[in-house]
Amino acid sequence: MINSKLHFTSFLILLGSILLHGGERPNVLLIVCDDLNTDLSGYGGHPQSVTPNIERLMDRSVSFKQAHCTIPICAPSRSSFLTGIYPHTSNNFGMSHWQKNEILANSSTISGHFKRNGYYTLGTGKVMHNYVPDQWDEFKSESDYGPFAFNGEEDVPHPMTPSPFRDDFGKIDGSFGPFINLEGRDFGDGKQYRWRSGNWKNTYDIEFTSEADRSFTADESNAQWAIQRLAELASKKRAQPFFMAVGFMRPHTPLIVPQRFFDRYPIESLDLPVILENDADDTFLLQSRGGNDRGRKIYKSLVASYGGDRELALKHFVQAYLACVASIDEHIGGILETLEKTGLIDNTVIVFTSDHGWGNGPKDVVYKNTLWEESTRVPLIISAPGVSKQDVIVEQPVSLVDLFPTLIELCGLPEETRLGDQGVPLDGHSLVPFLRKADSANWSGPAAALTTIHKWNDHDPAKQSYSLRSKNWRYIRYHNGDEELYHNAADRHEWTNLSAKPKYASVMNAFRKEMDHRVYQTFAQQALPSVVPKAESRATATKDAGEAWKDKYFKKYPESDSNGDGTLSWPEYKKHKSALDSQS
Repeated sequence: MINSKLHFTSFLILLGSILLHGGERPNVLLIVCDDLNTDLSGYGGHPQSVTPNIERLMDRSVSFKQAHCTIPICAPSRSSFLTGIYPHTSNNFGMSHWQKNEILANSSTISGHFKRNGYYTLGTGKVMHNYVPDQWDEFKSESDYGPFAFNGEEDVPHPMTPSPFRDDFGKIDGSFGPFINLEGRDFGDGKQYRWRSGNWKNTYDIEFTSEADRSFTADESNAQWAIQRLAELASKKRAQPFFMAVGFMRPHTPLIVPQRFFDRYPIESLDLPVILENDADDTFLLQSRGGNDRGRKIYKSLVASYGGDRELALKHFVQAYLACVASIDEHIGGILETLEKTGLIDNTVIVFTSDHGWGNGPKDVVYKNTLWEESTRVPLIISAPGVSKQDVIVEQPVSLVDLFPTLIELCGLPEETRLGDQGVPLDGHSLVPFLRKADSANWSGPAAALTTIHKWNDHDPAKQSYSLRSKNWRYIRYHNGDEELYHNAADRHEWTNLSAKPKYASVMNAFRKEMDHRVYQTFAQQALPSVVPKAESRATATKDAGEAWKDKYFKKYPESDSNGDGTLSWPEYKKHKSALDSQS
């Protein structure tokens, strides 16, 4: 049952939004890239990355320089920020279909919420990892990971990708190179290649005779669709506002885009990311994963493919990555031009972001799914006409989980997003105060952004690994109790793990308390002993204390066991406690 107080509050927000926008609710354009880190000009990433169109968007927007994902892997990240719910709230940490998760299935997505509240919702490309038709009024194309090379028998990596890398990681993660005409070329293996595209469900042929005579890539096709539909929506002057989402696949692997983008970054003059030799030695990712970490394996295979020459290997991969980033920038330029020409830019909230970052060599990792800066940090750029300032930088760490409540406030939609009894309220906090004033003291959110990585095949929130990124520090606690601490204000590359140094004991203790509170809520902290000498013992104590507190809560409120299985899960606890809090 929805509290009447929520209805009244939502009405006031809606009324304020209508008055603010001259009687019209704003349109929304959400642009989501995949695996895009902050290698953008204007974001302080790779020094040779030139992205003039993204910079043009930044000139009219508020840019969050310390925005972080909730989990740095595609499917659960999108399920999290597009529902506004942390992975440790929903227990959705892995690659499972989000609608099979009881909490997420009973909690609205952003597009679903806009659709139910009078918006025309349309989209294309990789938005949610798993497409669900009823979230949209119109959807052009599902996720397409191509192009793939086809050797006459199967889809394979780009034939210019060296071995063993191509053999170790296959047509998606093991593939990079220019989108060129393959037919008739001799790649030294006696095979003839052509292009295909598609996803895990089906693939289809695409043509390439010349650069002037070829099929569009999926990203090119989705950009053209967005441009066309924006122009049509503007010409019809619809009274109904729209919510459009455009999901670009690049720079997700395979890193394949037209040759002209590769030509911008010649290998002989290309800079590598700043990398410290043996930087991984004081970290614990490999130990916490039991030695099974994909990012380290990709790195080692890539270097082996260039005869052990790390610099040459990384230069080839970084060239392909930056080429893909440049291709996205071109698509953004076409979309911005259409918004400007049609006048839609004056009443359209624009959001540009990525599901998570990507590492190109630091700490011997080429991949995502770590708790370090390259993997958790993403671009987040918001333009809200009539609300946001222009060309403003926000340094406060924020989370992608904050996006949903931000759009609700900007568009005056109801705050209630639960669809059923198993749903939960939003975890995030609206970023609108920062849109009005970069150093806002009115923001209700936390001081540090929370990110998790999944312990494979285990969905207990107490058994995951977590990171907190504050303005000056990063704290990491792995599921086995290992810890890392970086003073980012003085160590922007996170080279020196300070967790074992007595000088930083007070900082460590402060972060431990915050982590206990954020992940286990207040019940774990209240029951936790004040001193636990070993990190592993502390992790065990935290878990046991939390379970004891949850059992105590269950005895007091037996009705909190919503599925009647005789035990109280953490999501059931949070849902019941949130309901109690809303009634008080």
